[in-house]
Amino acid sequence: MLELVIFILLLIFALIIVIKSADIFVDNLIDIGGALGISQIILGVTASAIGTSLPEFGSAMIASLSGNVDMGVGTVIGSNIWNIAAILGISAIAAGVIRTDSRGINRDSLMTLITGIILIVFMLLGDINWIASVTMILLYLFYLWLLIKSQKEYKKGKDKEELANEKTVKQPVDKRKVLFVIIGLAGLIIGCRILVYSGVELARMAGIPEMIMGLFTLAIGTSIPELVVTLSSAMKGLYELSIGTILGSNTFNILIGIGMPALFMSIPVEKLSLTFDAPVMIFVTVLLLFLVKTRGKLTRVGGIILLATYIAYAVIRLTVLV
Repeated sequence: MLELVIFILLLIFALIIVIKSADIFVDNLIDIGGALGISQIILGVTASAIGTSLPEFGSAMIASLSGNVDMGVGTVIGSNIWNIAAILGISAIAAGVIRTDSRGINRDSLMTLITGIILIVFMLLGDINWIASVTMILLYLFYLWLLIKSQKEYKKGKDKEELANEKTVKQPVDKRKVLFVIIGLAGLIIGCRILVYSGVELARMAGIPEMIMGLFTLAIGTSIPELVVTLSSAMKGLYELSIGTILGSNTFNILIGIGMPALFMSIPVEKLSLTFDAPVMIFVTVLLLFLVKTRGKLTRVGGIILLATYIAYAVIRLTVLV
């Protein structure tokens, strides 16, 4: 009983650290991006997405290399489903609406969709090996190149008057803000490690299977940074950062979160993850695209649909397909 109370208190303590760290991370990242003239969507799919995905990447890498492969793959797939269906759903419900940039959403959602399809193709071929790993890592480098190209076009697309105004108000990057970004990111990682550790221990006490632990306990636990950053960004009106963080995170989770461990060892494919979990991941990505394309934004109704989809997935996975 005492052990249970300790882990619950650890969980609450870690959650407080993560929430505060994410707030520090987002606020200072935006200030630095503004000083450098970097667009919100680029910040979202790179710095914010990679930063908030480090807990998933670390958990998947550690789980895979320590022999808990099902947990590693489950963490990535479960995290991606949670990111789109639950996090964007909750954020849209709380914020009322999440507006989108058509070019950014087209590029990043398409990349997320292609990434998911590529994962399924490799899963159909058997174990995910070094060939799949190299392909995934090269694809992620190509994606980064697209983002750099997009950022250059973003700067060129501004009119002369706006550029002139930027030159007059642009300030050098405050070194303290860089330090706060690092502190916020460190807080996210440390807080999530405590969160995951306590969550996993609580799950083991309940006798939850390894794949389920990855799909839900680890996936949700390691995605707390995305939840807090996305919700915080949406509530502050930083819509492109909120969606960019999720889409960039999902792409990073698969291409690097699975790609890197596969470079060192073959990752066996669990049948249900291929026939149910991975297809659901593709479905929620397509659903997000449909909801956004229909009105050019993600509304509260769209958020309810996404969240209801996640709840339905969780109920089916935990009760029917265990």
